Amino acid sequence: MKSLLALVALATAFLSAAASAAPVTEDEAYMIGIEAYTYAYPLVLMETTRRVSTNTGAPGRMRAPVNHFAHMKAYPDASFKDVVRPNADTLYSSLWFDVGKEPLVLTLPNTQGRYHVIPLMDMWTDVFATLGTRTTGNDGGTAAIVGPHWNGTLPKGMRMVRSPTDMGWIIGRIQTNGAADYDHIHMLQAGLKATPLSRWGKPDAAAAAPTPDASVDMKTPPVKQVAQMAPGAFFASFADLMKRNPPHASDYAILLRMERIGLVPGQAFDLAKADPAVQRGLTRAAADAYQRIVTRRKALPITRNGWGAIGSTVGVYGNDYLARAFIGFAGLGALPPEEAIYPMAPFDGDGKPLTGASNYVLHFEKDQIPPADAFWSLTMYSEDQFFVANPIDRFAIGDRDKLVFNADGSLDLYIQNASPGAAKEANWLPAPTGPFTMNLRLYLPQRAATDGRWTPPPVKRVP
Repeated sequence: MKSLLALVALATAFLSAAASAAPVTEDEAYMIGIEAYTYAYPLVLMETTRRVSTNTGAPGRMRAPVNHFAHMKAYPDASFKDVVRPNADTLYSSLWFDVGKEPLVLTLPNTQGRYHVIPLMDMWTDVFATLGTRTTGNDGGTAAIVGPHWNGTLPKGMRMVRSPTDMGWIIGRIQTNGAADYDHIHMLQAGLKATPLSRWGKPDAAAAAPTPDASVDMKTPPVKQVAQMAPGAFFASFADLMKRNPPHASDYAILLRMERIGLVPGQAFDLAKADPAVQRGLTRAAADAYQRIVTRRKALPITRNGWGAIGSTVGVYGNDYLARAFIGFAGLGALPPEEAIYPMAPFDGDGKPLTGASNYVLHFEKDQIPPADAFWSLTMYSEDQFFVANPIDRFAIGDRDKLVFNADGSLDLYIQNASPGAAKEANWLPAPTGPFTMNLRLYLPQRAATDGRWTPPPVKRVP
């Protein structure tokens, strides 16, 4: 740890030194700005989401003060806009942590075999640890999240998990088998607790509810707030956030690039005071870099059946900053592939964009049912990446629904705007009237799904 801190200090000192190289041209600033915006996007999006999610006086629907859990009591509906591409498979338990002053002790309940995952995500959106069924089991227990520079002592036998950043997000999921299962999940959620280390082992103390900040935009979804940020505000926020949320140890190549335009970890940044060439270059770069992130979906590898392969780096991105930014935009809080995979369907089997103006069938042969050890589902999203209201309030369909299989064991799912009729409605996933995309979700995917031997069948348009 000491050697890493020394490396950070040395690199920061190096970066802070005024460069004696030739002045930056507008074109160079533009190119560096494209990289810097892409690199910064997840951090700025996380902070915007954090501000919205914690701007409340008491825990509520996915909103709670820092270091307190908020539990979803029912699946998200069409009014939920806090996080893009939510699921309707699990009940979320959300906590934004701040361990800059002291560790936070997590208590997990015994789920008695029920699949659950408690991912710990740093402010760069990397999942640095997962607790739960696959890793620590279903028996519950405790783990302390400690900050990047904490050097204290934990109670004997308590697991330590070190966060790369002071702040971060936990978005836990507990398998939920429909509305009839809610009461049981609520009981499990009640056993999920967070306690500052200084309060560990002491009676619960009621804390004064914070006063919500009226300046925080609580109406516009965070992903849209970031899209609407002026370049100067975006880069200033990024620089400020890096003061408490240091870059990863492998980021020095991009840090050296950003030094050329005055973006240095630990230092404030004011675009209005930058060289005019830098101002012009970064202003152009911000808009173009955002579009590069948004349109990344078009560059995803598409299988012969029309499904997009999001990739194996989801959740732990290394230096693939564009992939990290795109997942932040299209699925903030996504799990690593060991926990779940998310094949995306932007096209039908003929390569045409999906639209509610057409009707579709997704046909699984008996031996091609999604191979998942926990469960699977197919979820519908409108063009804005959120759920769309429909007559039966169904936003996802999967193996925990009362599906009707064909006589040969195969399965047909009907994807369309209007009901396919009473005989087929059990297998109907309602679509909006306009463009849409879908995600298959496989929780605890089997190896055939992660190594490419299994791929989803094509979404076939019905003539």
